[in-house]
Amino acid sequence: MSTFVLIHGGGDVGWSWHLVEAELRARGHDVLAPDLPGDDESKTLVDYADAVVEAVGERRNVVVVGHSFGAFTAPLVAARLPTDVLVLLAGMIPSPGESPDEWWANTGYRSAVEEQAGRDGGLTGNADPYVSYYHDVPRALATEAMGKERAHPSTAATAAPWPLDAWPNVPTRFVLCSEDRFFPPDFFRRLVPERLGIVPDEIAGSHCVALSRPTELADMLVRYATEVRHRAG
Repeated sequence: MSTFVLIHGGGDVGWSWHLVEAELRARGHDVLAPDLPGDDESKTLVDYADAVVEAVGERRNVVVVGHSFGAFTAPLVAARLPTDVLVLLAGMIPSPGESPDEWWANTGYRSAVEEQAGRDGGLTGNADPYVSYYHDVPRALATEAMGKERAHPSTAATAAPWPLDAWPNVPTRFVLCSEDRFFPPDFFRRLVPERLGIVPDEIAGSHCVALSRPTELADMLVRYATEVRHRAG
């Protein structure tokens, strides 16, 4: 049994993982999907990591998963817990000393969006969240998700340099969403090898694939946990 620690992205809450959580629990695993601090502009990335570490407590066989902006917090957690594998899902891969505010320009994100929007007629980067984020999520579920949005992350969290000196010494996997209209797939196909030195795995789905493809995503997460444990054994 693994303990899956699911870290949500910007503007989100732990609820965003509820379908994946149900799939993982049905397979006999423990799951935590905490709400990171929101509506407090003083909270930092370290505060977010503190909240997750406190929620995990003494649990072992940990798999840390960070979605989107949650990728800034997930490695901080993995560096502090007995982590079997760290998984970034459409994650904003940080570099040491780089603030989240700097990440967008440093990675060439805007150019990547413009290029992809030119190819798909403006679907990528669309101002309508039903188009850019939730295009493959059932409408009622997408509306429910949007109703849970809140002020997270804080300005303090996005302005400060990422605090680790190096990537944690933990097996790392990356899942890109091949139908993502927020982070173009080609953007991550370039960035992941550059920043992590690995080739990303791919899942068919939108940026909010945890709501649109929970079974398939849970299958991938369990496979990662199993593969790493077998190699360690």
